[in-house]
Amino acid sequence: MVTKKNNYSAKDIEVLEGLSPVRKRPGMYIGGTDETAYHHLANEIIDNCMDEVVAGEASEITIILNKNGSLTVMDNGRGIPIDKHPKKNKSALEVVMTTLHSGGKFKEDGVYTTSAGLHGVGLSVVNALSSKMKVEVFKKKKIHFQEYSRGKPLNKLVQKGTYPSPHGTRVTFLPDDQIFGKDLKFLPIKIYETCRNKAFLFKGVKIHWECDKSLLSRKENIPNKDTLFYPEGLEQYLKSELSNAKKVHDKICSLKGDFQDKKGKVELVIQWHDNKNNFTKSFANTVPTSNGGTHESGFRGGVAKAIRKYAKLKNNKTVIKASQEDIFSHASYIVSVFIGNPEFEGQTKNKLSSFFVLKYCDQSVSILFEDWLNRNSKAAKSILTFIEEKIRERNLYELNDNVERQTSFRKIRLPGKLADCASDKTEGTELFIVEGDSAGGSAKQARDRYTQAILPLRGKILNVKNSNTAKILANNEIGNLLQALGCQRGNKYTRKDLRYEKIIIMTDADVDGDHISTLLLTFFFIEMPELIKDGRLFMAVPPLYKISSGAQTFYVRDDKAKDKIVKSFKKNAKVEIGRFKGLGEMMPAQLKETTMNKETRNLIKVSVPTDKTKYKVTSKLINDLMGKDADLRLKFISENAGKILNLDI
Repeated sequence: MVTKKNNYSAKDIEVLEGLSPVRKRPGMYIGGTDETAYHHLANEIIDNCMDEVVAGEASEITIILNKNGSLTVMDNGRGIPIDKHPKKNKSALEVVMTTLHSGGKFKEDGVYTTSAGLHGVGLSVVNALSSKMKVEVFKKKKIHFQEYSRGKPLNKLVQKGTYPSPHGTRVTFLPDDQIFGKDLKFLPIKIYETCRNKAFLFKGVKIHWECDKSLLSRKENIPNKDTLFYPEGLEQYLKSELSNAKKVHDKICSLKGDFQDKKGKVELVIQWHDNKNNFTKSFANTVPTSNGGTHESGFRGGVAKAIRKYAKLKNNKTVIKASQEDIFSHASYIVSVFIGNPEFEGQTKNKLSSFFVLKYCDQSVSILFEDWLNRNSKAAKSILTFIEEKIRERNLYELNDNVERQTSFRKIRLPGKLADCASDKTEGTELFIVEGDSAGGSAKQARDRYTQAILPLRGKILNVKNSNTAKILANNEIGNLLQALGCQRGNKYTRKDLRYEKIIIMTDADVDGDHISTLLLTFFFIEMPELIKDGRLFMAVPPLYKISSGAQTFYVRDDKAKDKIVKSFKKNAKVEIGRFKGLGEMMPAQLKETTMNKETRNLIKVSVPTDKTKYKVTSKLINDLMGKDADLRLKFISENAGKILNLDI
């Protein structure tokens, strides 16, 4: 029950002095008291060191995760001022450690042109939320130190001992379990990743990492000691992330430039690739902005503008209209800006909100990237072609998405030439893929209408080994086949959506028929290997000859079988030999008896080797025979001419 209090006077107003507000409401300063907030304390101290690096005053940072869970961060910068503050009766060090909104990052013409800290609360907030904190400042090789607990100094600033480095700062702190609880600890993988990011972001900095071995896990593969130094900076960062990617252009696009009106500078790297998972990072004054912001929006707008302009120059009408989603769907990038007086959404700095950056980043990136495209015509052509293919592919997927696929309970809009079976179940059903309308007509009359479907294909289908995705999906015959199968292709293949139990390739028993069969086998091997592995693909065995003698009739597939049958007759027997020009020349009854009747026909089951080595041999064979390299094909024919080859496919 809430008790009402009628009197409300000045004595009810509470004034929080010093760092009390931080301990009372930590969420206002670091976003909460969870694991992310816990690690934000480390980021604040590391950012201070990076500000010294960016200002050109430091070149090395040392970060040590100690056995007791405390963190030590040290740089060889100028060192926090230790002289007496002109307005306070205490050292400048104690002022910045115990006073909110204090520091050297407020003045327009101050000691920091750009910095990660902007509110002047970082160091003091970490101090307020730490049970123990020790600050050591190196000046002229002398050590000046002061210790704190929960925001309050435990001693006056004193000078004790010497240090090899002439100047710098070392901070050691342990987050307060009264605020964060006893379960939270610094995670080596997170701190190490922060160190790695910072080293990539500024080419000249060396970051020395050290972690007590007892804190490390074998699974994470984090070293207990390491020196992080990346002379190639962001380019090296992106290379390491895309080492296994199938790249569209060989060299990563790496650019940097100043904003107009001396408003800051931008550095970026970008690479297009055929992988689905993109790697994207953005930073402002070395602070990772996981939620992006105006700098990332400006960067994306500038890249998109440059690509559309270049597409217009090359008369590529498809890419001229490309959306940002089209352009960046298969692009990985890192963008980093350095600006004065940055504005972030909240003290945790996950998103840059400085509005002026949007305009300046857009302008600068557009000019830089357009110039790069013009200077790298080969890469530019590859990027335009790739984006165009992805746009066409997306358009085709959108068309395919509009097609309702059949399941046991609903119907699909199927290809017009497909004569579907009546059964609404997959079990026991078969799809015969035949060449041409003539063969299709005979097969439709010969089939079992309840379980057998017929799909006539017009001519020879596309060689998918020589074609990109957009070309494959644009092919009408392949489109009809995909619609009829209903199971999609590539990594979207879904076995439960396959509409038939057996897929049977039924082509003429001649060279053209063999060629069409080969193209279809290549299609299934490249686009639907799982269908073959599931044992769902078969080849019909239609006859090439009809041999009659009296009341006897034989159907055979090749000359060897024909000669054997003919020799078996008596010398004076009258033998009639008829050669089928194609399946369309066969009477429906003949086609049914020889090729389609489940009781009398023969089928060849298509399979692939389960052994990895043999599978690679098969894959290479298909690549040699069906790929773009004509020399490999000629070599195979020359080496195997006259041989009977048993292909394991």
